[in-house]
Amino acid sequence: MALRLNPYLVMNGNAQEAVAFYRQALGAEVLHLTTFGEMPPDPAHPIPEALRDRIMHAHLRVGETDLMLSDTFPGQEHQVGNQVTIALHTDDVAAARRIFDALAAGGRVDMPLQETFWSPAYGQVTDRFGVSWQVNTEKKG
Repeated sequence: MALRLNPYLVMNGNAQEAVAFYRQALGAEVLHLTTFGEMPPDPAHPIPEALRDRIMHAHLRVGETDLMLSDTFPGQEHQVGNQVTIALHTDDVAAARRIFDALAAGGRVDMPLQETFWSPAYGQVTDRFGVSWQVNTEKKG
């Protein structure tokens, strides 16, 4: 089972600006960038036109370190203090479930572990110490 951790920054509508800043200031390489407007459409949760250019997910490489960031999801409130999370990546759904459940014990599930268009098992949880985690299972093949 592969397992990696990296910081994940949550921005308040200025993630495009942050990507440009980290490219300049840190020499970051942009490996991936998806806006909310590029997500597959979901009629139950349409993305307002004004928010379509906000970043849903960006993956930067700074030296040998991965840095990920996004804007808050449309409708979520941005709060100072929750703008840094830890992203945990595995390639094993069972391991993701075990880790997610362990982190949730005594904590709070912010987004249940579920299949998404990018992952067979992704969820968000705040552990009993107030640390926010994103548990992501990478698609195989």
